[in-house]
Amino acid sequence: MIRSGIGYDVHQFAEGRPLILGGVEIPHTHGLDGHSDADVLSHAIADAILGALGLPDIGYYFPPGDDSCKDICSLRILEKCAALCEEHGYQLMNVDSALVAEVPKVLPYASEMKENIAKSLKLTPGQIGIKATTNETMGWEGRREGMAAHATALVAKAGLFDKG
Repeated sequence: MIRSGIGYDVHQFAEGRPLILGGVEIPHTHGLDGHSDADVLSHAIADAILGALGLPDIGYYFPPGDDSCKDICSLRILEKCAALCEEHGYQLMNVDSALVAEVPKVLPYASEMKENIAKSLKLTPGQIGIKATTNETMGWEGRREGMAAHATALVAKAGLFDKG
């Protein structure tokens, strides 16, 4: 059995916080507001994986009011998603994602983000897609109020594609 999931996350920009995307600190005047490190990319990927497994979203596993989740590195959230794949008898095949923001330019950091995400998910960087786009100055993204991310994930029943 092969299953796919989609994920979406959004965070407002906030002063005094680092901007973390895919576990990489990106130089910028603002970070993202959130209970965790507010890594919008990792959160969207996590929800895509959880959706493919038919499980609740990341708020179920990492509640925003839980003090133990305060400022947690979102790569730990991805590690939990990889563990849940194994627990439910699935193998993560790939993830694809798109960041939406006017600023900053993030593609120069895509290779490092792919490395971090791949390591957390027990994949290769080639199994991770990261794209970035603007919103052409329209809407809240266009007004530079925050950042959004969309993601998809594909999982297959463990052993389905093993060579034998």
